[in-house]
Amino acid sequence: MARPRKTNGIGIGVEDTQICVVMVGLPARGKSLIAQKAQRYLKWLSIDAMVFNVGNYRRQDSPQPGADFFDNSNEKGERMRRAAAEAAVTDMLKWFKAGGVVGILDATNSTKERRRWVKERCDAQGVETLFVESKCDDEALVMSNILEVKTTSPDYKGLDPETAAQDFRERIHNYEKVYQTIDEDESHLTYLKIMDVGKQVIINRIQDYLQSRVVYYLMNLHIKPRSIWLSRHGESEFNLEGKIGGDAPLSARGEMYAKKLPDLVRESVGDDRPLTVWTSTLRRTIATARFLPESYNQLQWKALDELDSGVCDCLTYQEISELYPEDFAARDNDKYNYRYRGGESYRDVVIRLEPIIMELERSENILIVTHQAVLRCIYAYFMKKSQADSPWMAVPLHTLIKLTPRAYGTQEERYDAKIPAVSTWRGKGSVAKHEDPTAATDAIGKGGDLPQ
Repeated sequence: MARPRKTNGIGIGVEDTQICVVMVGLPARGKSLIAQKAQRYLKWLSIDAMVFNVGNYRRQDSPQPGADFFDNSNEKGERMRRAAAEAAVTDMLKWFKAGGVVGILDATNSTKERRRWVKERCDAQGVETLFVESKCDDEALVMSNILEVKTTSPDYKGLDPETAAQDFRERIHNYEKVYQTIDEDESHLTYLKIMDVGKQVIINRIQDYLQSRVVYYLMNLHIKPRSIWLSRHGESEFNLEGKIGGDAPLSARGEMYAKKLPDLVRESVGDDRPLTVWTSTLRRTIATARFLPESYNQLQWKALDELDSGVCDCLTYQEISELYPEDFAARDNDKYNYRYRGGESYRDVVIRLEPIIMELERSENILIVTHQAVLRCIYAYFMKKSQADSPWMAVPLHTLIKLTPRAYGTQEERYDAKIPAVSTWRGKGSVAKHEDPTAATDAIGKGGDLPQ
């Protein structure tokens, strides 16, 4: 009996399609990073996705094993690793039965026999399989990933870094003894091979729209270590007046922030490498970025313009509550999906930001100077914030945010310019201009801006 038709909330009907994305690759090839990125991208687009990390299941019985645990001749280790894979796949298939759409099996899946077993289990339940192999022979990148793992993996928590690195190298060597890359013997499989962090991509037997959507995203990924810098524009005249939208100039304090921003960027980057700067087409973001070094290439994106508030543009929240009381209440009730009359919703902003996310994923050294709602949506993507919470996050003015994606989450650092700015975060039901933003759900930091 067919499952009921499902939609992901943004007009993409996935019907009965369910996909198991099966990661393939040696350790230190970025599989977990790719898996985490794929999950957060799909959930950001309202497609139900879940990562099933076999290592997490294995750690329940063997939390910090030595490299010999992963030697294929170690019968006990092999038995425990197989049991962990069985548990992960069983849980994933239960999740699919409950209505999950894209399950991501994060493991080495290093042999043809193991991949055949996964496919047979999924086939028996009518779940499609998409194998994603990350293959990398770039020694510098592999070493970088080893350094990443030894400092962030639960397997090496509390261990001496050099001891951890040596053990991890030995673990990789044990996998290399039995590793089988996807080749012509598996030409019947649907797969994507990412070679040397995207220098070459091989696609085989992609079957439907949802698979194509996942593959398109994964083709744009690279797994090189990098950071993304985010900043609000400086305080604007409309911020001071409590008005939303518009194209107001910077206030005097906003000008001070624009002049201070190059120093904040230099401090956070840590060296003199040039960044590419993306701003919106509105003058408050362009003005904020104008003192950055000439070596920084600057691009203006219409997609980074602030959420369009339609008929409420240039009004205060007090005026909106008086002129459009029903709309004011409806937006508070479901801020993510509420669309201003003649304007946009947060969901609309996410859709128009998808090309920005794609460019971010294939680029390096990007600084984005943008607006409150747009920054919330981008931040929610990297930090896996929920749709219910993201529109209410308090985003500080005059603060530079540095995000560094890692295999086990995204690291966040903040750099406060220490230039005062009006706090205009608004809580549900309130029309006040100045409130304490620390009451906001999942506040990014103190300070604030008009919550478009």
